[in-house]
Amino acid sequence: MATWVVGDIHGCADELIQLVNQLRLAPSDQLICVGDLYHRGPDPVGVARCLSSVPNLEIVLGNHERVLLEHEARAASLGDKLVQADLAGDGGTPMSPVTDDEAVELLSLIQNRPLFVQGVHNGQPWIVVHAGVVPGVPLEQTHPLHLTRLRRIHEMPGQPYWYELWQGPELVLFGHTPGKTPRTCFAGGRLVALGLDTGCVYGGSLTAYCIETEDMEVVQAKRKYVS
Repeated sequence: MATWVVGDIHGCADELIQLVNQLRLAPSDQLICVGDLYHRGPDPVGVARCLSSVPNLEIVLGNHERVLLEHEARAASLGDKLVQADLAGDGGTPMSPVTDDEAVELLSLIQNRPLFVQGVHNGQPWIVVHAGVVPGVPLEQTHPLHLTRLRRIHEMPGQPYWYELWQGPELVLFGHTPGKTPRTCFAGGRLVALGLDTGCVYGGSLTAYCIETEDMEVVQAKRKYVS
């Protein structure tokens, strides 16, 4: 079985479809998304439909999914129907317009998804999370805002990125912090953190990593969708 982890998609359906085709997933293979599926990019519905076709799919919630689900819960508690403004993500990040039925489709895909998933390969534990983990804090005790929004440790001199302080032993695969290439951190000669947000929506690329083989598949963005 191969476990592929894909970085932030942000509505880039064409690139996602091409990437999934390149992966040639077997029925026993798993695809894990690090979150931030829909917002900013051109085709959130295409993203949802592509992912729905993957037999063995897992999604960890990103900051935009958390906010989207909060909007849905608030509307439901008031007996209201979601409007386009409710589909905005964290900080009001826009989503391309969708119909009411399409909004239901998008939301159904992210319902009851976890904030992180874990596993072990060749004796090394791994974690998939959207943003990051706090060094020295047990995963189960980490605040959801850190799991979905963390980039830098602001309490420390120089405000380092969290992964620069990470010593493992777990390999943490994450998104949220875009870079032109995957962000890496090694400890004791072993890869312990890998950032897979390579900025597809900003004209970069969409990247997937296989935990078992350490292979990467990359699809270049067709264009720069947002600045």
